[in-house]
Amino acid sequence: RTYYGCEGEGFIMVRISAMERLPRCPKQENSVHMTYQPSGTRIGWIGTGVMGASMCGHLIEAGYTATVFSRTRSKAEPLLERGASWVESPREVAEQSDIVFSIVGFPSDVREVVLGPQGVLAGSQAGNVFVDMTTSEPSLAVEISQAAAERNVSSVDAPVSGGDVGARNGALSIMIGGDQQTVEALAPCWEAMGSTWVWQGGPGAGQHTKMVNQTLIASGMVGVCEGLLYGYRAGLDLDKVMQSVASGAAGSWSLSNLGPRVIASNFDPGFYVEHFIKDMGIALAESRQMNLKLPGLELAEGLYQELAAQGHSRKGTHALMLALAKMSEVDWNPTSSN
Repeated sequence: RTYYGCEGEGFIMVRISAMERLPRCPKQENSVHMTYQPSGTRIGWIGTGVMGASMCGHLIEAGYTATVFSRTRSKAEPLLERGASWVESPREVAEQSDIVFSIVGFPSDVREVVLGPQGVLAGSQAGNVFVDMTTSEPSLAVEISQAAAERNVSSVDAPVSGGDVGARNGALSIMIGGDQQTVEALAPCWEAMGSTWVWQGGPGAGQHTKMVNQTLIASGMVGVCEGLLYGYRAGLDLDKVMQSVASGAAGSWSLSNLGPRVIASNFDPGFYVEHFIKDMGIALAESRQMNLKLPGLELAEGLYQELAAQGHSRKGTHALMLALAKMSEVDWNPTSSN
């Protein structure tokens, strides 16, 4: 693992209890850093969609116990079967937790579960920590941090990258903004969920970093789908094409992990199109505030809007192939030609 110092349909809250906080090596003679270990610390989790369920599962696997709240109880059943218990509201979970994590769908969901009358902050005590792992607005991360500080609660924004595969494998890249000492104290949690975690700066810095990530992915996914579409129309065996290009200069995470799904016409979501459109919208809004023009991102966002208009908003981001193939009047079905 590398240390430098991923939301889904509906949302679920989980409280995870740990047993102790162990001291880390002090940076200064009179300053001892503590870490939140699987004993002595109560942790909450909000959101068990495509990624959140796996992320929470890794924490349970690491030894934490969980208490769950969900708008739809059935979404909590896999966690309940693993020993989690049930409570009736987010506020109740927060009242019983030292740390609460969230990974939900949209900024409006974040605002409701954190700042609403039955939200996390309403039930938090002084000294608690809140961590939002949703890809959300940097400005909202700053707003939450300020509201939390009024209650003497620490707030951290920590969006993730790696999709459903990274979430299942505990190999996410976690981009973190907030108080550095708090971030380092959460190391056991980052380590359970990710292979890389990087403190980027103060409140909102994690979300800004995720906007960099989504901008890189957006144009990259256009390239992946256009390249495979070209190979298909040229009559090439796309599996053989992948053997040549994935290991060369054109290689990327998206090509290696999503390319085979595109070829198999498997567009099940690792990350929803509608959530990616949300992310690109945030990145474009932030870029406008910084007087930036990002024509590549604007193009990608427009293509994904067309894909959603075709009824594919709940498919995975690699389903962009369907929109591109339709534009060229190509019947995308590589498996039938191999």
